[in-house]
Amino acid sequence: KMFFNKENAMVSPSTSPKTCNTPNCRGLHEPVERMAMAASICESRGAQFTKVRRQILGLLWDSGRPTGAYELIEALKENGTRQVAPTTVYRALEFLISEGLVSKIESRNAYVPCAHPERQRSSMFFICNACGASAELEYQPLQCSISEVAAQIGFHTSRRVIEVEGTCTRCNEAGEA
Repeated sequence: KMFFNKENAMVSPSTSPKTCNTPNCRGLHEPVERMAMAASICESRGAQFTKVRRQILGLLWDSGRPTGAYELIEALKENGTRQVAPTTVYRALEFLISEGLVSKIESRNAYVPCAHPERQRSSMFFICNACGASAELEYQPLQCSISEVAAQIGFHTSRRVIEVEGTCTRCNEAGEA
């Protein structure tokens, strides 16, 4: 199994994907481990994890904040990738979302990598209005409450989007609130 690093060089992951048992570790895993997990998920589903898809996922991890499609196009150019059309980036993002590797932050029309794609759970996103950073958290009681209320009214949920805007700890401490 091979993937591409930031320099677009083909490398073999030396790390096997490991399932994280910490519910809210916030995805603080090594980049090679993250990419190995994504590759493993795609392979197990028979999905093609192409070079462009890998590069876009890597750029989202590197960004550390919700990133728009046109920002990704610029980042690909800066990394020396051939010119990539917006439709190519949007198709790659659609694929990454469909495989549970990326989530769309609806309020920002931007994308973030999922901290734990192997879990296939809904998450909440806390988005800082000052710096734009986002944090993904799983909170099972809220997910259960949504499911219970949906069942009570006979509603079948197909997708849940929970975004909370405010100010992160770093910006609060810096007085940027």
